[in-house]
Amino acid sequence: QNVRIDPSSLSYNMWKEIPVPFYLSVYFFNILNPEEILKGEKPQVQERGPYVYREFRHKSNITFNDNDTVSYLEYRSYRFQPAKSHGLESDYIIMPNILVLGASMMMENKPMGLKLALTLALSTLGQRAFMNRTVGEIMWGYDDPLVNMINKFFPGMFPLKGKFGLFAELNNSDSGIFTVFTGVKNMSRIHLVDKWNGLSKVNYWHSDQCNMINGTSGQMWAPFMTPKSSLEFYSPEACRSMKLIYKEPGVFQGIPTFRFVAPKTLFANGSIYPPNEGFCPCMESGIQNVSTCRFGAPLFLSQPHFYNADPVLAEAVIGLHPNQEEHSLFLDIHPVTGIPMNCSVKLELNLYIKAVKGIGQTGNIEPVVLPLLWFEERGAMEGEPLRTFYTQLVLMPKVLHYAQYVLLALGCMLLLVPVVHQIRSQEKCYLFWSSSKKGSKDKEAIQAYSESLMTSAPKGAVLQEARL
Repeated sequence: QNVRIDPSSLSYNMWKEIPVPFYLSVYFFNILNPEEILKGEKPQVQERGPYVYREFRHKSNITFNDNDTVSYLEYRSYRFQPAKSHGLESDYIIMPNILVLGASMMMENKPMGLKLALTLALSTLGQRAFMNRTVGEIMWGYDDPLVNMINKFFPGMFPLKGKFGLFAELNNSDSGIFTVFTGVKNMSRIHLVDKWNGLSKVNYWHSDQCNMINGTSGQMWAPFMTPKSSLEFYSPEACRSMKLIYKEPGVFQGIPTFRFVAPKTLFANGSIYPPNEGFCPCMESGIQNVSTCRFGAPLFLSQPHFYNADPVLAEAVIGLHPNQEEHSLFLDIHPVTGIPMNCSVKLELNLYIKAVKGIGQTGNIEPVVLPLLWFEERGAMEGEPLRTFYTQLVLMPKVLHYAQYVLLALGCMLLLVPVVHQIRSQEKCYLFWSSSKKGSKDKEAIQAYSESLMTSAPKGAVLQEARL
């Protein structure tokens, strides 16, 4: 009852406006040899960051429906945290020009005339394959002359209307209309997504299984988990549902937890893991092509530094060092309630680049999946919400669990009292009854002695002591 999406439940306010402080940490891959890459040499990168942002989330337009579901919009905003960051938003980063290289890849199979026209347009606008921009511009957007020109001469052709930035669409925006089950009428479906933006499945991928919207919205899960449980959730940013698997039990601030991690097959290609065939066309295992939901740009998702991916990917770029401690993701869930206690979700955004014949800006770039940045969304329950959670959902059930045995023992003791009292009463009655059955001589002696006490003794007589 306390985890249902209901205004009377204990966790409703926690669900409505997450009290856990979330932080977005972004690490950029600064290109050290852009000119050499254009000549066909191996890319060399240097990790910069983290640049940390406090993430604020709150739900609005909350509407309870008749079919045991609730619809809502969740808004997010970000605020830079200089004290937690290793650098400032004014820092300059050399990165691939996503618009130039992305457009070049999209034009690869077009007529040569169009490629030459694009080369001329890029040259006129001063666009190159690599750019030197500030962290703030890369994150939240900058005015790009190529975008402005396309929108001016070909209105409606390009999805972007304003500034171009990798996180521009996330700040001060929502992640779509989620409709999830409340669990009030049917606890077995609690928090599961019924629809997203009115859809029960998406159409980005090439199989029904990959297009399905499975699991929750990624904030809470069904209660009473076991080691056989898994965490499924739909991510609008990844345009797909993901599944995490159980790893081990643990304890967070005195609260028992189950740790769930990403399986090695999360971004595996179709040849390694056949169910992922619908996400193809695929390249090496460990990266997922998200071009179909990112306007056709050759963008790929992976774990940071190509962790759990084909080693060929990390070996193709100098400066990558994948390891489990720094680059694996996890969620620690309280198994009784399905509420996350501690989480760290890490993903990397990559761009596939290569030389495209007819477009001079691409030079002699060798085909490579080049990492742009990786980010971590981290949050842990703390403060008053943690104390309330521990008291109401951990301490009190534990006290009641042991109290039932104490009360059971006390009840047994109270039941024994009248039994013992009854037994002792029967023993007294038996003794009195058996004493009344003694010989008649004893009765006569006692009676004579009693009468002697009742009569006055003769003068000068001395009463002898009578011993019974």
